[in-house]
Amino acid sequence: MENFITLDILIRWSHVLFGITWIGLLYYFNFIQGEYFKEAEASAKADATKKLAPRALWWFRWGAMFTFITGVLLLVSIRQTYGFNGYIIMGALMGTLMFLNVWLIIWPNQKIVTGLVEGDASVAGPKALLASRTNTLFSAPMALGMIASSHGNVGAAGKSVYQAVIGFEGIGTGLAIVIAIIILLEINAIVGKMGPMASVKGVIHCSIALTAVCLALLQFV
Repeated sequence: MENFITLDILIRWSHVLFGITWIGLLYYFNFIQGEYFKEAEASAKADATKKLAPRALWWFRWGAMFTFITGVLLLVSIRQTYGFNGYIIMGALMGTLMFLNVWLIIWPNQKIVTGLVEGDASVAGPKALLASRTNTLFSAPMALGMIASSHGNVGAAGKSVYQAVIGFEGIGTGLAIVIAIIILLEINAIVGKMGPMASVKGVIHCSIALTAVCLALLQFV
């Protein structure tokens, strides 16, 4: 038992550490580097694109990878000790989509933007930015799911995946709506438009608003 507890602590510590690396760089790209590139002189932007961005992207994508891996291990631990509720389902779903966005959309397109592979940077750049903005949008409610998973309203958010599968209680209405919203936003990340997420202020406001909506749905619906 003591060995299990020690392992659980190490997994949680690793998950948080890798998550800080990943989300910290996500915010750096969206809030700092992107805004700098809009104002930088051509020579400075070219130098940063060639020398700075690839280094940051290396830490960014591998931070995402190990956050995801430790997250999966943590889910196994949570399932054995507490079970799943709506908050952890929401957080895990968002985190998984964010991880996939990094490796399947952002990184392949950023390789073109930074000149690591050939391609049309004018097309690749907006694709990477939309996925990155969507990850920023998801980041605050994802954090809510991680933190609130053991404190939320069990009546509204506490339907377990097991119960949903065997059909005793099913997934609660609030959680079903949250999942639908997440799926629609991810579809937009792939084939949609930036909308209010085009600006830093806009994506921050949208992320906070999405967090509030998810909280209300999971707690009270």
